[in-house]
Amino acid sequence: MAIHPVPHTRQADPPPAVDGPWRDPSLSPEERVADLTARMTLEEKTAQLYGIWVGADAEGDGVAPHQNDMVDPVDFEDITTRGLGQLTRPFGTAPVDPGVGAVALATAQGRISEAGRFGIPALAHEECLAGFTAWGATAYPVPLAWGAAWDPELVAEMAHRIGTDMRSVGVHQGLAPVLDVVRDLRWGRVEETIGEDPYLVATIGTAYVRGLESSGIVATLKHFAGYSASAGARNLAPVRAGAREMADVILPPFEMAIREGGARSVMHSYAEIDGLPAAADPALLTGLLRDAWGFGGTVVADYFGVGFLETLHKVAAGRGDAARLALTAGVDVELPTVRSYGDALVAAVRDGAVAEELVDRALRRVLLQKCELGLLDPDRPALPDALDGVDPERARGTVDLDPPRNRALARELAERSCVLLADAGGTLPLRGTGRIAVVGPRADDPLAMLGCYSFPSHVGVQHPEAPMGIEVPTLLEALRGEFPDADVDHAQGCEVDGTDASRIQEATALAAGADVCVAVLGDRAGLFGRGTSGEGCDATDLALPGLQGELLDALLATGTPVVLVLLTGRTYALGGWADRLAGCVQAFFPGEEGGPALAGVLSGRINPSGRLPVSVPSDPGGQPWTYLQPPLGRANGVSSLDPTPLYPFGHGLSYTSFGWEPGADVPAELPTDGETDLEITVRNTGDRDGAEVVQLYVHDPVAQITRPEARLIGYARVPLAAGESRKVSFRFHPDLVSFTGTGGFRIVEPGDLELRFATSSDAADVKHTVRLRLTGAERVVDHGRRMVCATSVDALVAQD
Repeated sequence: MAIHPVPHTRQADPPPAVDGPWRDPSLSPEERVADLTARMTLEEKTAQLYGIWVGADAEGDGVAPHQNDMVDPVDFEDITTRGLGQLTRPFGTAPVDPGVGAVALATAQGRISEAGRFGIPALAHEECLAGFTAWGATAYPVPLAWGAAWDPELVAEMAHRIGTDMRSVGVHQGLAPVLDVVRDLRWGRVEETIGEDPYLVATIGTAYVRGLESSGIVATLKHFAGYSASAGARNLAPVRAGAREMADVILPPFEMAIREGGARSVMHSYAEIDGLPAAADPALLTGLLRDAWGFGGTVVADYFGVGFLETLHKVAAGRGDAARLALTAGVDVELPTVRSYGDALVAAVRDGAVAEELVDRALRRVLLQKCELGLLDPDRPALPDALDGVDPERARGTVDLDPPRNRALARELAERSCVLLADAGGTLPLRGTGRIAVVGPRADDPLAMLGCYSFPSHVGVQHPEAPMGIEVPTLLEALRGEFPDADVDHAQGCEVDGTDASRIQEATALAAGADVCVAVLGDRAGLFGRGTSGEGCDATDLALPGLQGELLDALLATGTPVVLVLLTGRTYALGGWADRLAGCVQAFFPGEEGGPALAGVLSGRINPSGRLPVSVPSDPGGQPWTYLQPPLGRANGVSSLDPTPLYPFGHGLSYTSFGWEPGADVPAELPTDGETDLEITVRNTGDRDGAEVVQLYVHDPVAQITRPEARLIGYARVPLAAGESRKVSFRFHPDLVSFTGTGGFRIVEPGDLELRFATSSDAADVKHTVRLRLTGAERVVDHGRRMVCATSVDALVAQD
């Protein structure tokens, strides 16, 4: 049945009184919200369930899928008379000075409060995937770089800084982190993910949630769920993942971020899983998320996701029907702007097509969150403390969202995320003298450092008249600063993805006359086909974009040693060049301080300690593939295709060397509900300070279902001065090796296990193996299971 929106009309009966116990902060939030709900008209209730997007452009290039088709004109003065749930991206829609923006936001909130009967402000949300997506805010490394750093504590500190900056200008909610686990490297949004392993994604993502929430910002997990498993790696394509893949790979990061991180919001994904869109799936958004996991926060729509039930998925007969499906499933808030949850929902309720109890259920969750944030309190401040007065011009230049401490943190995370993939010896670190040819389309472009959700790439490119707002040194500039005694010359060679080969000869001539060539290749972040990486920028295969492979071949043919530096949002196939390179460094859009960080790695001032969060393929085809493969998913004699990666998940080299020694013996048997400590001692056996990443994998030789050859269950980043040793302890609990068994339940199965200490997921990189037999009955585990392998790095071990 098609349900069409009807014009808003005033009710004949007088509305309930405004004043009541809901204004009293001494009462419990539940009491306040129950009283307030009873005083609201249906129109006022539904108004709390949607946002509006002031300034969203319905023309030109959008920043959300189908933005041009889905944005309806909104009369701000009229619509706010009912109240308003959310304000969408007041800082992330166009370049605005942060101080001016804070005053403008406070002014808008004042108008919203004055227009509605209850005086309740909207909840303002922003993107914060790689920093606060606002003009002038720090552009941190992208999430894939967080994964490469293997450093949850540093990520948590970054998230706290991001949240503090957002709170300082009046924002309440951040749309991050992305907890999608990479299933196919061709997917454009790989740069937004943390990696291809659910444990790494879960622990790093949960650390981000803790940091953001600790600043008072509501963290929003996305995209729930299955989005990254799209068929053919196409954005918004159907997902055909089985129930076991969903339970054991896709869902655990979300569960950990809720249980361990305290996330207060979840964004449903655009995905349809086996024909059922996530936005219309009660089993996912209510049965699992709320009933099983105990989530009590809000579920918000991915932008236009409720409307897509009608326009893209074709499971709703109209706007009101889309509202019915989404509310029934458990979507509380329609974002980014009102379409289905406004007049269309009011009409559907009055027609009897939607139960008002569904509206009340979502309203309760929204108002409880507003109550937590102080938005129902009568004495809330009108402006953030940092601002004085309400004149926007007086506020211009008063808010610094990129202070030195932010930049220092961005530099530290960038340094730790650089991965030394290969070092043939003799070239790296660079000597810093003689002639250095810096060649490639990413060498002298500030945007080469930034992902698609960093403000300059996300919004700034649509406003070329506006300055970038932050300083982003290029790698060329950083190398000239790093090597003042060298002649550092540059040639572009080719475009990122163009077809003009006319400048390759100039680049090869420069390289031929140099002592060393630094080839800087990679991606251009963009949206919906406007880049080679980013949302809607999915790849046909994993060959380097454009003519960059041809340029690299030409540079290698000169005979000059070539060090390859990759600035990308995914990994690319490097098998054709691996044995000819003098060295190779991988950086995943390392942010505004990425240039100096990379220059430090190349000079040796920084000893690289990053490890791969995704594998590096050998050949451009053979995808989708991740390391979580059962026996038939790996190289074997029944297929001519070998998917073995060139560099495996967890791989990364250093300028120093490390030795590993096993710790105390572990009992040969352990009950399926027991626990024990595993120990390894790591020694820096070289002459440089460095950091090793100790990785713990499980190998299950025989199980009731096929299991991956290896699966990460713990890790620790261990900094070591030259000659130092430290003991690393892992608290192992059998819950960590649980999986979904033949009966559809998560189980711990008795039997033999191998617990492997390793430097990567490859069996050749295993340093020590603990063989353990789990005893007792098969044990079914629920959502209260142990999810984190606690680790500790002990004090310095005395040397002989």
